[in-house]
Amino acid sequence: MDKKSFAEKMRTRKAQQALVIVTFLFAPLLLLVVFTYLPFVKMVGFSFYKMKYLGARTFVGLDNYIEVFRRPEIFRSLYVSLYYMGGALVQLSLALFFATMMVFKVKGEGVFKAAMFFPYLICGIAVGFIFKFFYARGFVFDSILQMLGMEQENIPMWLQDRRINNISLAATSVWRYMGQNMIMFLGAMMSVDSTLYEAAALDGANNWQRFRYIILPSIKSIVVLNLILSISGSLSAFEPPYVITNGTMGTGTYFVTMNRLAHENQKVGLACAMAIVLLVIIIICTVAQKLFFKYVFDNGTDDESRAAVRRRKKAERQNAKAAGKGAAVS
Repeated sequence: MDKKSFAEKMRTRKAQQALVIVTFLFAPLLLLVVFTYLPFVKMVGFSFYKMKYLGARTFVGLDNYIEVFRRPEIFRSLYVSLYYMGGALVQLSLALFFATMMVFKVKGEGVFKAAMFFPYLICGIAVGFIFKFFYARGFVFDSILQMLGMEQENIPMWLQDRRINNISLAATSVWRYMGQNMIMFLGAMMSVDSTLYEAAALDGANNWQRFRYIILPSIKSIVVLNLILSISGSLSAFEPPYVITNGTMGTGTYFVTMNRLAHENQKVGLACAMAIVLLVIIIICTVAQKLFFKYVFDNGTDDESRAAVRRRKKAERQNAKAAGKGAAVS
């Protein structure tokens, strides 16, 4: 049998399909390599040098990483991330609540969804400027509270008071991202077979029971995914504290501190080391969350969690032993 030439092989259907796939993959892969992987590799290399953006570089090995763990302001900034993690939990709870309301059909559902999702479409810098004036002394929020009867002396300084300023900033993230989470939850809920709701209604189940026994078990995977993404994203919060307070008065997050070291203090090597440390922290948190939720909530598709399966099997073994002892006595 004669061997086909290269030109003949390229005219076959499989070869043309492979050529189309490679052609369409080339551009995104090239962009990914040039703008993601190569800068990441360079950043890892820079983390071992004492350097500025311009000028000579001095190799210092792991000194930058050691300094990251020695600088108290760096780990104080990680503490600030706890406020954003708390805000993420509030955000997901509200998103789940509103998504559940719309599954059970409410009037003006379309307008409500658009209004809730709209903040996510606004640029983060613009959101920062909006809330900078919203929280400013005597401006929008203070005026609303005074209209409700509060005296200005009793209204806290939302951005200056260290007891409340981080809560105020975390609230901006809740406002911006809650609509996105709500749409994701709503999409997952809409994929649940509607006959389950109808059967539950016929059995006399109220809305809470339908949510607990039908909706929540059906969307566990989306709940876990949103929780992991929200908590991981809390560690890299940047826009609200940078735009609204510039990281002053104890509001500087890890990213704000890293930005200040890199661009204001020109400690590029140290900032790169901080970025690598943050990446490791996020990976550890993500893996820990996945392991925890895998144990507690399984993978979002099984009927029982791993913990529930273990308890059930343990109870079955105990029942089997008790039955065996009863048979031996008789």
